[in-house]
Amino acid sequence: MGATVQARLDAKAAAALRMIAKDQGWTTSQVIRECLIEGAAKRAAKPRPRVIGIGCVDFGPGDLATNKKHLEGFGKKWRVDKQGNGKWDW
Repeated sequence: MGATVQARLDAKAAAALRMIAKDQGWTTSQVIRECLIEGAAKRAAKPRPRVIGIGCVDFGPGDLATNKKHLEGFGKKWRVDKQGNGKWDW
């Protein structure tokens, strides 16, 4: 074997270690090795899903991000005063 590890366990962790070892018929060292391997596998980097065709649609304006007409008021908020007059507010 490679490395030796020493750890302090509270009562709950020690009871869990004994229970797993008894249920599986393993030594405590084998339980710790298996749990470490299983925990590392769960934390391994998962591949990110590929999204094909993101931002590509067959409908709507094709120049949405470049035409100034479509960007009018972007980043502004439409406010209505007490008289009912509306205006763009920064």
